[in-house]
Amino acid sequence: MNWDDVRIFLAVARAGQILGAARRLELNHATVARRLDALENALRAKLFRRLTTGSELTLAGKRFLEIAERMEAGMIAARSAVAEADEEISGSVRIGAPDGFGVAFLARHLGDLTRQHRDLTVQLVPVPRFFSLSRREADIAITVERPQEGRLVAGKLVDYTLGLFASRDYAARHGLPKNAAELSQHALVGYVPDLIVSPSLDYEAEFSPHWHSAFAISSALGLAQAVQAGAGIGILHTFIARSMPDLIPVEAAAPIRRSYWLVYHETMRPLRRVQAVARFITAAVERERALF
Repeated sequence: MNWDDVRIFLAVARAGQILGAARRLELNHATVARRLDALENALRAKLFRRLTTGSELTLAGKRFLEIAERMEAGMIAARSAVAEADEEISGSVRIGAPDGFGVAFLARHLGDLTRQHRDLTVQLVPVPRFFSLSRREADIAITVERPQEGRLVAGKLVDYTLGLFASRDYAARHGLPKNAAELSQHALVGYVPDLIVSPSLDYEAEFSPHWHSAFAISSALGLAQAVQAGAGIGILHTFIARSMPDLIPVEAAAPIRRSYWLVYHETMRPLRRVQAVARFITAAVERERALF
């Protein structure tokens, strides 16, 4: 069995289509299809059902995926083991993170990391979405819940709080509610319910059972900007709101607590570049723990 064929199989399984895998591998579409045929012939098994919408794993393909990932982990571990201990950290690491944590906190720190390791490329993708580590959409993900399934390594980074905030101008014009019941008398700014990526982020009812957003936006940073501009009272990450002098806390309801987790696929564990980035993020959060 040819390892390159197995590597191509993994790329197709993760992309869900031959064309997408070919782009990632920088190979010709026909070459990828031919190598898959060779692997299926070697195994004497059909690994994919090739549909108009993509490539779907067969039962044999799902079984082989587990074997292929163990082979991949072995290859990664072997490369790491033979590498010189003092060899420079190099390669590319993609970090998927919620936009609040990614932009408001992590982005200002990662330049220090790339200055320390000149041959390391760091890609930060700070968007409000879920990243599939098994499909290699990211090497490291920052999540708001500890994953319960999959071959993942997870460690809590930090707890953080969310609270009610308004702009000073809004407070001067409309006053502030004294309790949760009075929130309904104010313009409220919230998230788009059907676009939340985790049940733990569906927290409006924890502030008011009758919360109704006059304006909704599916971005933590966008929400903070809207509240700062006077659109209304919003539920903001405390560490973001503290960086905006025009915002003031609204004490009608107590803040709530959530957590950030750092997660990567266990096959990434031997990679020195992934470990270096994970350690750097953890250390950066620890230095500024009081911020959260």
